[in-house]
Amino acid sequence: MSAPTTYRVQARSAPGGEARIDAGTETIAFDASWAAAVPSGLPGPADLLASAFAACLLKNVERSGRLLPFRYQNAEVEVRAERQDSPPRFTAITYELRLVTDEPQHRVDLLHRNLRNFGTVYNTLAAVCDVQGRIVTESAPRAPEARS
Repeated sequence: MSAPTTYRVQARSAPGGEARIDAGTETIAFDASWAAAVPSGLPGPADLLASAFAACLLKNVERSGRLLPFRYQNAEVEVRAERQDSPPRFTAITYELRLVTDEPQHRVDLLHRNLRNFGTVYNTLAAVCDVQGRIVTESAPRAPEARS
């Protein structure tokens, strides 16, 4: 058994909700204010959690693209996270992953199984709330035929 992988971020905030996270080599600004009269436009913690889920899906599309192999030209995902107030927690996450691919449906289904089975963030959230999603495909445009 291998040693667990460790991830480290550092975060800081100031009164009023201005906050930053250092992750990797980047700094991510986020809104840590409580009931601000005017929204800052920055993502809050819930947005960052939904973003981590989206990033997990897209990273695993790339991973599966290399391991299966699975051909695709483009991938994008929309994630919706639902929370309740009492007790405060997420109750459901839904997603729609859109792929431009010429792969047959059975290969798309295999990709989806891999996303559900091997995503760290996916599995962590699925253990504590309902996670449901689907993959929608669009045919890859064909290269124009050469004319003689």
